[in-house]
Amino acid sequence: MAGTAPTMTIEENLAMAYSRNKVRTFRVGVTKKRREFFCHVLESLHLGLENRLNAKVGLLSGGERQALSLLMATFTEPSILLLDEHTAALDPSRAELITQLTKEIVAEHRLTTLMVTHNMQQALDLGNRLIMMDKGRIILDVGEKEKASLTIERLLVEFQQISGNKMTNDRALLS
Repeated sequence: MAGTAPTMTIEENLAMAYSRNKVRTFRVGVTKKRREFFCHVLESLHLGLENRLNAKVGLLSGGERQALSLLMATFTEPSILLLDEHTAALDPSRAELITQLTKEIVAEHRLTTLMVTHNMQQALDLGNRLIMMDKGRIILDVGEKEKASLTIERLLVEFQQISGNKMTNDRALLS
């Protein structure tokens, strides 16, 4: 539920996010023009939320809430987007959807993004740099060219060689 107000509607959540960093006065929060904009941006999620503007956010699935939060975070045109385990609590198909939406939104808005994840495949698939940490220390910093040729197995070997700890697979990171 973090990042959204569960007792408010999708439209109300979007209106609040849209108004961040703007001068606020006493006026109608959602105009016809703004509602059309909300429908347009929600369509890009391919979740049908544009047809459910009056639904309470608390009734949405975890994936739908996460997609909505991701969209809302871009309304203020941030200098940097921070994503902390933004797919961790989702089932695999929703996590894949949110990962794809993340790729699209980051590319479309050309956002510098810092993503924290324990999912090694996601770390390999997204972004142009990979930094691996162990016990609060950076133990591996890989640029775009080297990252493109990395595999999970290679990352596990690197982790073991550098940290001295052995992981049998990336599932250990998720538990």
